Amino acid sequence: MKSSLRLLAGLLATCSGATIAQAGDIVGNVYDAGGTRALQSATVRVVELGREVETGRDGGYVIADLPAGTYTLEARYVGAEITTRSVAVPASGRVDGNLTLSAIGGGDILVTGLAANMTSALSRQKAADGVESVLTRDAIGQFPDQNAAESLRRLPGINILNDQGEGRFVSVRGLDPNLNSTSVNGVRLPSPESDVRQVALDVISSDIIESIEVKKSLTPDMDGDTIGASVEINTTSAFDRKKDYYAVSAEGSWNDYSGKTTPKGSFDFSKRLGDDFGVAGGISYYKRKFETDNVESDFWKQVDDGAPYSESLEYRDYDVERTRISGALSFDWRASDTTTAYVRGNWSQFDDHEYRRRTTFDLSAFEDDGPSATDGSMVSFDSADNDITIERDLKDRFERQRIRSVVLGSKTDTGTWKFDWSASYAKSTEKETFSLDPVRFAADFDDESGVAIDFDNAGKYYPTYSVISGADAVNDAASYTLNRVELTTLSDSQDEEWAVKADLARTFAADGGDFTIQAGGKARWRDKSYDFNMIRYKKSKDFTLADVLGSQTYRLIDMGPVALKGGTADWFRANEADLSINDYASALDSATSDYSVSEDILAGYLLARWDSDTMRVIGGVRIERTRNEMDGNLVVDDEDNLDLPSVTPVHFERSYTDWLPSLTLRYSPQRNLVARAAVYKSLMRPNLKDIAPRFTVNEDNEAEVGNPYLKPYRAWNADFGFDYYFSDNAGVSFNGFYKSIDDYIIKTVYSDFTFNGATYDQLTIPTNGDKAEIVGFEVSYNQAFTMLPAPFDGLLTQVNYTYTDARGTVQDEDGFARKISLPASARNTFNVVLGYTKGPIDLRAAGSYRDGYVDEVGDNPEGDRYVQQHFQLDLSAKYKLTDNVRLFADWVNVNNAKYFAYQNFAGARRLLQFEEYGSTVKFGARVTF
Repeated sequence: MKSSLRLLAGLLATCSGATIAQAGDIVGNVYDAGGTRALQSATVRVVELGREVETGRDGGYVIADLPAGTYTLEARYVGAEITTRSVAVPASGRVDGNLTLSAIGGGDILVTGLAANMTSALSRQKAADGVESVLTRDAIGQFPDQNAAESLRRLPGINILNDQGEGRFVSVRGLDPNLNSTSVNGVRLPSPESDVRQVALDVISSDIIESIEVKKSLTPDMDGDTIGASVEINTTSAFDRKKDYYAVSAEGSWNDYSGKTTPKGSFDFSKRLGDDFGVAGGISYYKRKFETDNVESDFWKQVDDGAPYSESLEYRDYDVERTRISGALSFDWRASDTTTAYVRGNWSQFDDHEYRRRTTFDLSAFEDDGPSATDGSMVSFDSADNDITIERDLKDRFERQRIRSVVLGSKTDTGTWKFDWSASYAKSTEKETFSLDPVRFAADFDDESGVAIDFDNAGKYYPTYSVISGADAVNDAASYTLNRVELTTLSDSQDEEWAVKADLARTFAADGGDFTIQAGGKARWRDKSYDFNMIRYKKSKDFTLADVLGSQTYRLIDMGPVALKGGTADWFRANEADLSINDYASALDSATSDYSVSEDILAGYLLARWDSDTMRVIGGVRIERTRNEMDGNLVVDDEDNLDLPSVTPVHFERSYTDWLPSLTLRYSPQRNLVARAAVYKSLMRPNLKDIAPRFTVNEDNEAEVGNPYLKPYRAWNADFGFDYYFSDNAGVSFNGFYKSIDDYIIKTVYSDFTFNGATYDQLTIPTNGDKAEIVGFEVSYNQAFTMLPAPFDGLLTQVNYTYTDARGTVQDEDGFARKISLPASARNTFNVVLGYTKGPIDLRAAGSYRDGYVDEVGDNPEGDRYVQQHFQLDLSAKYKLTDNVRLFADWVNVNNAKYFAYQNFAGARRLLQFEEYGSTVKFGARVTF
């Protein structure tokens, strides 16, 4: 009864702010020696009883139900001196247990830069229940990272999949980013993109983040839909610091290829409004202009004499302007000694304006006979044998993504009872309202034109071409008449989720430790939809490329005449009334992509926990019930027999239940050694677009079909490893992992496939594989070499390496099973950071490597798409001008790392996609006060 009254008092304190005293409790906070920053994950131990706890993000802790007496409190934190103090606990009531920690050797433990991150990250990693990697605010600002995704690639087992040279999706342990979950302040983020479940973290600025925790093993109180990792982003709180804090930064960014300098600025703050209330937040603005040179190809073929060639080669020139605006605001209230309440909101907007000029050589007319002539790596096409079609088009696309979330909740910790609850809402959108994709001009060169073109396939990455006859006609803009205009009037992806959750725990003090029973529940209601409308205009010989002629900025080869970037849209608006609409194609494209899917999840769990100063055991089970409603269109594509395509709405419903048991062990026989082992079951639900009953066909007669019968990934996971902290600010860790996955999902590509009465050059459908196994390990080493003589005592390093072997089985085109590597699974990844921090100087070099991987699985090995290995080097330099002013310069992608996708065909890697971006230089200043 007494315990129930204590719980009621804690709950009432959320509203009243009243404090109900408990007998025999130590309540305190742990701060750095300067009294500025709260130290999260510091370990506080009652030496005589062997009971210990870790501090929360505000540095607070409670040790309850202590018998009256005098005890020794001991506080530990990586990189800090061990601090002890004597505390007399009365027979009833509470006693102050505040502690301050100093750096080893004396002085303020709070420093800026990589050393500060090593201290806080290693402390949080050491205190974690399971396998976890942490990146804190101190380190996020120390690298030339442009968004949250790029910040993460410094962690063990983490690598990034790029989009046009910028980090976008997070790969954990070499696995597909789709196997991760992402949350901000505990709010699961929906995806703004229509075709994926995972969140592209390039939308979120790194400037507003306090920490990122990558949790690679699960306990029952965590959402069960994670196989790679749970990526948890936390923004700043007013209680992270004891003192007020303000910071302003400004910088310029110059891209080597575009030659443009663009701005970035941010402001963040933390303000206490009295002892028990505070507000914190920030805003960031970043505009970047850059260019990308690209070459793409269809899958390759082979002539009778063995010469390989591609029927379609595209030379693409991208000019991109991206603008990010991110904001965060949080209010925190310490309602009582045991209860805090909070409201946290986040808002991010990502604008992407892309121009793409493209020259396409369509050689499909030569399909039966192949090239006109071959000579080693050279293949020749002559219009005397078949028509040569050359297309020159421009895409002018503006896309806006937004992610917003808000969460309200409170945490009550009496030391005996814990009660946490939250209610949240998140919405992500991606929208286009006027995009020309593309405006295309084309010319057919027949035998009378005398056009002949040689393609040299000897290059390392891509073929080059030369017009050996008929060059005047090929390079005459007036030769290219209007072939197609596609206007996207609406591309609207909406994804939103409501959620409520509550957790209740009761702790029983025992000899040598604490025993806790905890239970909780969570409900999530998610709705995702996509609405696409477009107008396709017919050919017109009244307009030619000469009407919108521009100039190229392509570096790989001479593309010939290209369209004017911004002027093409002006031309279209002025002449739209003179263009005829293709009603059939417009209706077909507008109907095939639309879908809506709801996903409702009800979850509950029960766990038991034992904590002592050497052993922690967490075991329990979670149950999740999933229900889907799926709507889409079945479209009959038969232009010869129908005035408009036949569109039939389709509706599916389904539900399924998963039981997810888990057991986690954490053993620390000595203070500098922590060993962990975990066994747990988890799942990953399919992409919502993949289960929508929809049908899509593009201009190249390539179709994509949804599969409402897709099952989720279901996996048994095992993790084991250890962390060893062998000196000040130094540690090494090893973690092995094994995953057995049933019903893994792949996108299978079929060639010349008949579906719903029509034959398509290529059809893609998501399907479940049989069984996959993933085995690997990750190892990391972090050290600040403060023991070395000056000036070498400023050296520091971070090194991590991950090995992943992920294999499964699929059916080939003949129905036989074949072994594959799972898509987007890289076998080897590593990250290296070498730094020097001493006095006002802060220097670092960061290298990131990811092995090649299978990107898409075809219906036979030659149809598989691969992505080449990637290594990127970044440099950073900072100079402390005063205590409050720092100057910095960053050099991103020093080595001009490239993207290369290929197929293994005819004894070589054959181009499917190649991109290069150049490097980016940033420079600026940050002021704190």
